Order: sequence, then structure tokens, then C-alpha cells
Amino acid sequence: MIKQVDVAIIGAGSAGLSALRQVKKQTGSYMIINHGPLGTTCARVGCMPSKALIHAANQCHRSRRIMDEGLMKVEGLSIDIPNVLKHVRKLRDGFAGGMREDTLELAEGKLLEGRAEILSPNRVKVGNEIFNAGKIIIAVGSSPVVPKSWEAFRERVLTSANLFEQENFPQRVGIIGLGTIGLEIGQALSRLGLEVHGFARRRVFGGLTDPEINSAMLSAIQGEFSVYVGGEAEVEKKDGYLLVKGSDKSAAVDMVVAASGVVPNIQGLGLENLGVELDERGLPPINANTLQVADLPVFMAGDANGHIPILHEALDEGFIAGVNCGLEKPRDFCRRAPLKIVFSDPQVALVGQTFEELRDADIIVGRSDFAKQSRARVEGRNLGLLHVYVDRQSMLFLGAEMAVPEAEHLAHLLALALQNEMTVAEMLQMPFYHPTVEEGLRTALRDAAQQVPPENRPVELNLCQSCTEPPLS
Repeated sequence: MIKQVDVAIIGAGSAGLSALRQVKKQTGSYMIINHGPLGTTCARVGCMPSKALIHAANQCHRSRRIMDEGLMKVEGLSIDIPNVLKHVRKLRDGFAGGMREDTLELAEGKLLEGRAEILSPNRVKVGNEIFNAGKIIIAVGSSPVVPKSWEAFRERVLTSANLFEQENFPQRVGIIGLGTIGLEIGQALSRLGLEVHGFARRRVFGGLTDPEINSAMLSAIQGEFSVYVGGEAEVEKKDGYLLVKGSDKSAAVDMVVAASGVVPNIQGLGLENLGVELDERGLPPINANTLQVADLPVFMAGDANGHIPILHEALDEGFIAGVNCGLEKPRDFCRRAPLKIVFSDPQVALVGQTFEELRDADIIVGRSDFAKQSRARVEGRNLGLLHVYVDRQSMLFLGAEMAVPEAEHLAHLLALALQNEMTVAEMLQMPFYHPTVEEGLRTALRDAAQQVPPENRPVELNLCQSCTEPPLS
């Protein structure tokens, strides 16, 4: 059976649903195709259940610290991990169930569940049905990387797909990879009382590229669980346990968490039938500002295109793809300020251009050491480092990397400043309330401002003329 639609959307995740909202404004002739459970990756196995687990673990951690500091005495306090996981699943089921209902309502009866195969740039097959589509949007998401060599002990491997389904955790867990997922889950499990061993190929944590910030983060997490850096970690199955071997150290564990990244869900999708050359990852050429695949009537959005697997980027890309499906010639869209946050403690955040990207640029680095930050000291979280990167000539803020308390809030302020093309002088005209962690950001901005050559400084800052602490003095 062959059916005709204006737009076929493959994938009902965050990017696919964002695209559908725009497609529906242009045409009622569409079909959204989804393979697997509804509810979006974020709600089911990603952002939301992981943050619920992290919050519970942090609460347990704070309770222990309060007792250690002698501020509270409780006899026999223990963590009930099975109940923690029940709590996480209850919240998860609420989020995922709500998204499932939203998906069905949004699709308005035009959701087809099944595995899609692209036959050509205008044709998609699902089971026995074939759709001739004027435009195709590919939004199939991504999945965690699990090495093939681990198949022999697959029942002992945790990923985001099955971690929250566990009724309990074993006492010893190995974390392979210390990017976003590895840092978040590794620290959460450690704070729940498990013995955690983290293995990182390089001295890079949570996507940080600044060596000083990475060192600060390493110092912070080493105080909570074992971290082994260097070389590819190898995992061997032994009698009753797994042996994880790094470059020079090893650890016996009961389970491992695969946290070495994600790959687009393109296996068996038929991208080879688009008639364009695929790269080493199996992906076609994609315009980052239009999301168009080569010059075809095909668009690729969200994690599927291997660009930036972050929720707000997926929503933006779904929007771009959906709008461009209704245009004769796709439009270029400017992208938002780059923003990444890791919900560890201290939190990691990257805004704008990274240290690595600015390595050859003429920049000033403004520094703030949170060991001395007043609000962080009050709360016993005074550790970590913040760097802001500033153009030496124009004083324009270019980017930042940090591993500090409440980085999520500082990063949003900096993203706003970047998007509005602000200079350090303009950023310092904002009020900074006392005592807040935001004052730590002001410290870094002042440090950068003091390094600006005198000839490049503004003559005056009208708003701050009468301040007792002029930002540029």
C-alpha cells in the first residue's frame, strides 16, 4: 500500500515533536513514525530520572555531612536504595506518561508505530506500508555506546536504558567514561553509599577543555570516589565479578555503567538510499543552519545528526527542520549561544567558545577560585574554579568554563551576556547581590577587566561612577 503525505517525520522524541508542531501549522498531510516506547528519551531514561536520582543522592549526602559536623544526631541512619529507586521511577513514570499523552494528542491520530526504512529521498517504508513524502524529517535520537566485547556479561552492564529499572544496586560499580553521564551517575551512586570506581581515557571531565578547570574538577571528585585516568579501560568477566583495568590500576566491581557517549540511531534506517556520500559515522552531509541533508528534501534534527546531543538543541533543531519543510528554499537560522551543564557537585558548565577553541586567539582569562567564595564557604561547598574568556582588544565576552557550585545559574547569566554580545565592562554594570555565588562570577569578570590594556578600557561606566568599588579599578 502506498500513501501520499507532504511530510513524514521519523521519530517522536523531543526533536520530532518540536518539528511536528511547526509542520502542523503548514499542512494537515503528515505522518509521524516511531519505533519503541513513547514518552521522549529525556522523560523516560535521560534528564528527568537522572536528576531525580541525583537529588535523592545529594539529600542523603547532605544529611551525612550535617551529622559529621555535629549539627544533628541520628542513631542508625541508613539509605534505603530500593526505596530511592522506587521514588525515582514514580517521578519518571509521571513525566514519561505525561509526554506520552502529549505525543498522542499532538499527532491527532497520525502516529504510526513501527520501524521506518528510507527507500529514497521521497519514500519511506514502515512494515507493509510505503509513504511517498514531499519532505522527510529524520529525528530518531541516539543510544548509549556499549562495546561489542561486553556482550559476554551484558547482564552486568548498566546504561541509561536500564539503570532506572534496577530494583537495587550491587555494592561495587565501575563507571567507564567520565563525561556528563559518568560524572552525574558515578557521584550519585557514591553518595548513595556504593563503592564507585571511575575510569577516564583522558584527563577530561564533563566535556571540559580548560586544563586548570579539569584539575579542579578532578580534585573535587577524587574526594568522593576513585578515579583512574589514562588509556582505554578494559573489562574482563571473572568468577562472580568484573575486573576493570585502566592503564596502571584495576578494580573489582559487580556491575559497570557504560558512559562513553552516544551514537545516532541510524542502524537499518536506510541512509545509504539517499544517494549522497556518508561519513565515517554513517551520516550524510548536514547544513547546521538549515538542517537540510545535502540538497535533498530531507532534514535531520536532534541527536540523530550527531551534532550536539542536548535537549534544548534538539528542540531548536526540530523547530528549524519543521519550518524549513514548509519553505521552497530552506532558511538559515542563527543558533543560540552554546550552553552545556553537568549536574555533578560541583556542577560543570561550558558557555560559548571553549578554551580549546580559543587556544590560538588573543584572549584574557578572568579567574575566580571558589575556595574563597563567601556564600560557598557558608554552605561548605567552597571548591572549584571559574574561568571567563575575553577578547583582549574589544573586551567582548567570548566564553567560559567552570566547575563550581550553582554553575547552572552562572552559566545562564553568561549565555545571556554572550547572546547579547556584551563586553566585560557592560557585564560588570549588573548588580550582584550579597551573599550569593554570583559574586564569584563578578570576581572573574573583575579579574579579566583588570587585565585589559588601559587604552582599551572605557573612559567611564556611568551606572557605576559613584560605586565604592569601581569595576575597572
